[in-house]
Amino acid sequence: MQARKAAVPRGWLVVNGALLLAVLISATSVIETTHQCRLQYARLQELQSLEWDLLANWRQLLLEEGTWAAHYRVEKVAREQLAMHPPGGASGLGDMKVLQR
Repeated sequence: MQARKAAVPRGWLVVNGALLLAVLISATSVIETTHQCRLQYARLQELQSLEWDLLANWRQLLLEEGTWAAHYRVEKVAREQLAMHPPGGASGLGDMKVLQR
């Protein structure tokens, strides 16, 4: 007795080939999407690190600006380095003149 090979209809071969191709395309898409996701996440972490560094720098600059612009410091620099004084001495009105229109 000879074993007969069951004949597979040609339509089934086409369907199976198409399904295999669809599975391979889908798997490749999943791999590519996962890779892109990991790359984007790594970039996000880099940018967040940069953001934290810039925020720390910004806070430091705000503190320095507050120190340099403090009223007592401005007055001290005006008196000592620029030899400035308030008009009129203690009363504040001695050197001022009112002009009429």
